[in-house]
Formats: sequence, C-alpha cells, structure tokens
Amino acid sequence: MLAREAPQPWWIPRRLLTVVSADVDATAGVGAVWIVWRPKSPRMREHIALLEWYEEQWRYVGGGSGPGEVPFNVDVLDVRSAGGVLSLTRRNDPPRSITEAPWISCVKVRLGRDVDHVLIGARRIDNPEHCKLIAVWTSPYISRGARPVIVALGADGAELSRIGPHDNLDAHTWARLRKDL
Repeated sequence: MLAREAPQPWWIPRRLLTVVSADVDATAGVGAVWIVWRPKSPRMREHIALLEWYEEQWRYVGGGSGPGEVPFNVDVLDVRSAGGVLSLTRRNDPPRSITEAPWISCVKVRLGRDVDHVLIGARRIDNPEHCKLIAVWTSPYISRGARPVIVALGADGAELSRIGPHDNLDAHTWARLRKDL
C-alpha cells in the first residue's frame, strides 16, 4: 500500500478474495484494508482490517466482518460502515491508556462517476475506477464517533457534495430530497 502498488496479492484469484480498497495515512501511522471474500457468491463476506505502525512494524489492531452489501449506484457520495479501534499506544501508559491513546477510525465510501477525488479532512484521495474506497484517520478517544468532513470534487475542482462529521446524508442527496418534496 505504501508503495502505491495494487494491494491485491498476485497469487490469490479475485474469485476467492478481492482487495476492494486500501488506505494509509502515513502521517498518523495507520492503515485500513477493505477485503471481500468470495465476491460473486451468495456466501460473500466483507472484512475491514485496521493496521497501525507500532514498534517499527505494521500491526493488525482490529477490524470487523459481515455479509457483503448488495452493489448499488451512487449519484455523488455515500459514506457507510464506520468502524474503529483503540490504538496500540495505549500500552505505553496503562493508567491513562484509554483516555489518551488515539482512536483509529475508518469508513467505506462509494462515489459517483462524476467525482474526480475526495477530500477527507485535509487528505486528497482519487476516485478509483470502481468508485469504492476506504479512508482511515486517527482522532482523540473522546471524539471517536466523529469523522472528518468528506468533500466530493469534480475534475474541474468544483464541489459536488459534502458530508459532515455526524451527518447521515450528503448535501447532494439532501438537496434532491428537498426538491422531490
């Protein structure tokens, strides 16, 4: 992931396991991988793996899995399946570990075809060809439920939509719903 190479191992057939997306925030020392096991099977499962650079190596710190979601089209921006885990740095100072260790969070993002890239906080992530990505960040434990503002931008740099830290729907979808009412 850090070398910006395709995260799909060459020796695992995509019919068994597909790496949908991977993200690394090198500044924060965290990463996330979105994996689908048996992607075209009725027994499809999705797994999110969260990683942290700890003691000079990448370590798995947690994640989750569940049944795969049915594919759907997105107009501009859809943010789902937030998850998180407490950082391994909690081991450094056990009495204050939970309140002072960072929280590692991630979300799965689906984008419309017109989206060129997204801003997740201050980080820019290009829209992959299949319009699905995972984004990871750290925050203080106390604000673990909030995500950064996510802004979808077109190729010309124009803002297409945005979703705030506690919003369920993006601005484009809200505008469409108001118009339909």
